[in-house]
Amino acid sequence: MVERIHKLDTIFASLSDPTRRDILARVRERNMSVGTIAGHYKMSLAAVAKHLAVLERAGLVHKTRQGKEQVVTINPKALAAANEYLETYRQLWEKRLDSLDSFIKTSKQ
Repeated sequence: MVERIHKLDTIFASLSDPTRRDILARVRERNMSVGTIAGHYKMSLAAVAKHLAVLERAGLVHKTRQGKEQVVTINPKALAAANEYLETYRQLWEKRLDSLDSFIKTSKQ
């Protein structure tokens, strides 16, 4: 249980940065080399590499070597864990909003 909470903390912390969310959106579309990813940002290659390291520690991406390049791919399983956690809250709010909707409808009558 503690390990799972730590993993979720790591995932959500890594998603808290807009650059990392943008990197994830880019590699969601297709696998990209580190250099290609870095070309999209006005920051050093080292800065992009640090963002990628955070995403990799969270398990959101994998890096593999293909020849001279390191290629980044998304790991949907890590996002599934975060989605599973958030799903319980979505269900809670749907129930509450449905109750509010029923209350409003009966109050108008």
